[in-house]
Amino acid sequence: MPLSSRRAFVSPHGPRPTATTMASALPRCTSVRLPAVAATVVLLLMSVTTVQSSQGDKEPVYRDCVKQCVRTNCTGDQLRGFQSAQPQYMALTGWTCRDDCRYQCMWTTVGLYQAEGYTVPQFHGKWPFVRFLCFEEPASALASLLNGLACLLMLLRYRSTVPRQSPMYHTINAFSLVSLNAWFWSTVFHTRDTYLTEKMDYFCATAVILYSIYLCCVRTLGLRRPVVSSMVGVLLILAFTSHVSFLTFVSFDYGYNMAANVTIGMVNLLWWLCWCWQNRRTLPYWWKCGLVVLLLHGLALLELLDFPPMLWVLDAHAVWHLSTIPVHFLFYSFLIDDSLYLLNTEKMGVKVE
Repeated sequence: MPLSSRRAFVSPHGPRPTATTMASALPRCTSVRLPAVAATVVLLLMSVTTVQSSQGDKEPVYRDCVKQCVRTNCTGDQLRGFQSAQPQYMALTGWTCRDDCRYQCMWTTVGLYQAEGYTVPQFHGKWPFVRFLCFEEPASALASLLNGLACLLMLLRYRSTVPRQSPMYHTINAFSLVSLNAWFWSTVFHTRDTYLTEKMDYFCATAVILYSIYLCCVRTLGLRRPVVSSMVGVLLILAFTSHVSFLTFVSFDYGYNMAANVTIGMVNLLWWLCWCWQNRRTLPYWWKCGLVVLLLHGLALLELLDFPPMLWVLDAHAVWHLSTIPVHFLFYSFLIDDSLYLLNTEKMGVKVE
């Protein structure tokens, strides 16, 4: 787009480019037809995208582009043409004509930013990513899927190695199912960011941390005092219910959600580390547990990097998810060792450490 077709506006960072004639620069929408009526309810939930403002979507060039694109491509015959040309996999993930306009206009705006030498902005709370098929964040979606597969693989190994009579067997199986559910929703969320998928990703991640606390409670206290672990379990359920209710019905406060997860994450970290320290002389495999909790909390610091995605695919969040894949193997190695130890001590009538 020639410089003569841009107009400047005042911002805290000085003038940035916008466009006065967007129609010629707008690509035709290239997506999908809505599926059968049976998927209507799901699509209604999936099509409600999250609303989070960022510098990129505040720009007049972006807003003008979206308005013009929707006016040109998302009504009448143009909309019917869009729907007939859209692949089914795009329809099944809830991509609409307006969504496609936002995607195309995002890259129009990114191109103008780069041409003027400005830092690439975020849009609706996210960096711009190249869409692959229906995947909004391909690297993060793949990393979440691989984490889920690693968790599933090690769960199957745990079940084939540890007898059901082991005291922690059922608690660990339940923890694994909670983790698998979280990685499923993480994969879905990074495939398609909507109101529903975002909430499920956030809530299921919180559930994993809380269940890890419960797992630690059962291991450290519950085997000798089942009533204590039951009471802690009830408290954790109440905490989770209150957390979800507040974010759903009062206000979805990202700052509060982060603070809440950091708090329960620290409780989880310190409780497991205390157990590791107390058993460092008696359990030869204690270091596996200690290393896992330190790695998980240390790798989470990668989120602080928050750099624009390399090749428009790989950002700090994707790197974080990729880095946690090997941790599953070490953690389940600890769980297998500990479950077999508990089984043997129970058979010999030895006091559980």
